[in-house]
Amino acid sequence: MSCTSWPRLRSVAPVPASVLATLSGLVTGLGLIVAIGAQNTFVLRQGLRREHVGRVVAVCLLSDVALIVAGVGGIGTLVERLPAVVTVLTWAGAAFLAGYGVLAARRALSPDGALGDAAPPPTSGRSAVAVAAALTWLNPHVYLDTVVLLGSVANAQPGVLRWWFAAGAVVASAVWFGGLGFGARLVAPALARPNAWRILDGAIAVVMLTLAVLLVLRA
Repeated sequence: MSCTSWPRLRSVAPVPASVLATLSGLVTGLGLIVAIGAQNTFVLRQGLRREHVGRVVAVCLLSDVALIVAGVGGIGTLVERLPAVVTVLTWAGAAFLAGYGVLAARRALSPDGALGDAAPPPTSGRSAVAVAAALTWLNPHVYLDTVVLLGSVANAQPGVLRWWFAAGAVVASAVWFGGLGFGARLVAPALARPNAWRILDGAIAVVMLTLAVLLVLRA
């Protein structure tokens, strides 16, 4: 049998650079966003309560899109040159987190926080949107991580590939916030136990107050 009769091996087509840039943005975005933080904790709580989940997820996602676009567009350099702005946001964020943490602690210590006696008071749509926006825009780390760090990594991509990278980061935010908010209902039955909401609010209080202290220490 001649060597020409052997079946020809098909060459594997190279992965387009745009796909690689998008995947890089997806992985980097998930690496920055998947963490136990004030914003994620609030989204989870709203998802568990099934209150204004769509609005809260939309606020978080649209905020991330704006921050990612700003970072890729070069605004990260401006943030680095204005440390006073970050300092102001740090103190404002710490105050807001401390206040929210105290409210969560009060709910946890209140006998009415037990789901067996009375469900936690409902949150209005405006209040939920306002809290989600505050937890996003008053967090100085969102500017350092999303605008500066992610923007720097994106701008390391040549030419238009940086925007493919940004698209991957946006997909990461959409997947994460959507899964966190709308997927929380899967574990909601566990909160039917007495005192379950008091435990959850206690955990939220610990997270919020800890983050507030860390912000003050880093200010």
